[in-house]
Amino acid sequence: MVSRAERGPVADWFWTIDRLFLVLFVLLMGIGFMLSFAASPAVAERLGLDSFHFVKRHAAFMLPALGVMIGLSFLSPRQIRRTAMLILIVSLGMMLLALFFGIEVKGARRWITIAGLSIQPSEFMKPAFVVVCAWLFAEHSRQPEIPGNFFAMILFGIVAVLLIAQPDFGQTILTSVVWGGMFFMAGVPWFWISVLAGLGAAGLVGAYYTLPHVTGRIDRFLTGEGDTFQTDTARDAIVRGDWFGAGPGEGVVKRIIPDSHTDFIFSVAAEEFGIIFCMVLVAIFAFLVLRGLSHAFKERNDFNRFAVAGLVLQIGVQSMINIGVNLELLPAKGMTLPLISYGGSSMIAVCVTAGFILALTRRRPEKRAQERSLFRTIHHGVPAE
Repeated sequence: MVSRAERGPVADWFWTIDRLFLVLFVLLMGIGFMLSFAASPAVAERLGLDSFHFVKRHAAFMLPALGVMIGLSFLSPRQIRRTAMLILIVSLGMMLLALFFGIEVKGARRWITIAGLSIQPSEFMKPAFVVVCAWLFAEHSRQPEIPGNFFAMILFGIVAVLLIAQPDFGQTILTSVVWGGMFFMAGVPWFWISVLAGLGAAGLVGAYYTLPHVTGRIDRFLTGEGDTFQTDTARDAIVRGDWFGAGPGEGVVKRIIPDSHTDFIFSVAAEEFGIIFCMVLVAIFAFLVLRGLSHAFKERNDFNRFAVAGLVLQIGVQSMINIGVNLELLPAKGMTLPLISYGGSSMIAVCVTAGFILALTRRRPEKRAQERSLFRTIHHGVPAE
């Protein structure tokens, strides 16, 4: 056990970090590894691979992902901003390269191969984008003469264009919702909220009428006609699991779900471990988001507040989309369940997000002084210093 009396970097990290956040992130990673045993062997066998091929790769990705999360959690807010800026520049450049030299999968160019590894740059772009936009919003709030909001709008436009060009409409919606939430927190006038809401609605309508794959998915969701095999089998798996599940390794429907180890791992969890287990999983994600928003509410530093809120919203909205698709509440969309689904880029990128959250919610001397001052102001009427 690390002593409070110690003053080394590890001891300081241990006693200042939000340990409940850390436990939640590690717990989700552990659940994901457990579910990979249930969800991935059938997929590996269909592809002619060793039954535990994806389980082994999942385990191999967990170690560097955990290292990234812990390493980033040691950084200061200023170092987080600089790291996010670097990640954003590199990931945007790689997204552009992927459009011309990337691997095409099911008509989309979202991946690029480096040193034999397939990387999805947009996954790493998301947390970096949130942090950089939080900094721009905070700078505008601190000094209104700095056009931080305008630069954030330009950056959002660049990201949206690159995502649509891949195409990746689901990630575009996710990024738009998170960015919009941060923009609202930054105190944007209602005029701009109306304008952006109108542009968002126009974009959805335009995508429906101009992008065939979007049209097909929305039509299948609304009418139930066409190729709905994945969503239908996912629903059957959930229904078969009932409240307490069929038991570990006893899933049957999961064997015919094409993407059971990635997009539809929630359905596999429901079939083998039951609806109650899935409710607990949803509660973990909900608690993580609410705890993050609670931190943001108490935070007096604008950058920390916007960044923490945006990062936890990103995890929360992504999990909502994945679970909503599994429950047939949303049109089918290939999006992973954070820290649960198989995928190296996704897991490491979510751990980047987690590392940023852990770093920005650490208790620092100046932060504790601000909290004490705020407490005195609220409860005793003493003016804040």
